[in-house]
Amino acid sequence: MLIYLDGKFVPREEAKISVFDHGFLYGDGVFEGIRAYNGRVFRLEEHLDRLYDSAKTIDLQVPVSKAEFGEIVLETLRKNNLREAYIRPIVSRGVGDLGLDPRKCPKPTIVVIAVEWGAMYGDLYEKGLKAITVSVRRNPAQALPPNVKSLNYLNNIFAKIEANYKGGDEAIFFDTNGYISEGSGDNIFVVKNGEIITPPTLNNLRGITRVVALEIAASLGITVKEQNLGYYDMYSADEVFVTGTAAEVGPIVLIDGRSIGSGRPGPVTRQLMAAFKAVTEREGTPIYS
Repeated sequence: MLIYLDGKFVPREEAKISVFDHGFLYGDGVFEGIRAYNGRVFRLEEHLDRLYDSAKTIDLQVPVSKAEFGEIVLETLRKNNLREAYIRPIVSRGVGDLGLDPRKCPKPTIVVIAVEWGAMYGDLYEKGLKAITVSVRRNPAQALPPNVKSLNYLNNIFAKIEANYKGGDEAIFFDTNGYISEGSGDNIFVVKNGEIITPPTLNNLRGITRVVALEIAASLGITVKEQNLGYYDMYSADEVFVTGTAAEVGPIVLIDGRSIGSGRPGPVTRQLMAAFKAVTEREGTPIYS
């Protein structure tokens, strides 16, 4: 495996950064998760837009253009002869001192990792996932906006730890106002009476797969509403599903030990899963030309 690191492709065991890099010291940086399907990178432009928006929000200047970054992503895949992959572009603040001041970091660090990737949840796409609502709350937008996909993922990790201890495949966050936010690494949707409802994206990540799911729903003639949701909406839902780059479209059939709907992946979720698979097989930026 070859990793892109600041202009060079190096073997995995040689892909090292300084212990003084502020990405390592403080989680000061941004990243993306991108998928390649069938020799194409899915929604590459949208992912790069979000990467640069996250960087802009934390006042981090990415030292290459979006077009150059896109080519780095494609070349990383080519170097590793990958057609189906998960790609992790990272931009950290770079090497500085032990203080917090980002002005002490003159040059950001760029890393791109690409690995083979299959179905994240295996046979649970057919059986359905178990989820746990967790006590930890999602970072409020006025503290660390969830729309910044930063290297500081401790909030998400706290939620995942709690779900692990309680036997959940996924965690469900609420925000500090008591509204449903998202999963530990994905957006959440409920289905009620044939309609899809999902929280607004102030208190959760503006997921690329979330947008694709909304586009698919519109093409299928399914009504979609964006509104705040609480425990009532989730427990009484006919179906619940999550979306994310790694997770794709994942059905949730059990929350806090309660069966959702029939206790099996529902018809609307299955429609979206099938349509999402079809979209990813035909769309994307070609890796090999």
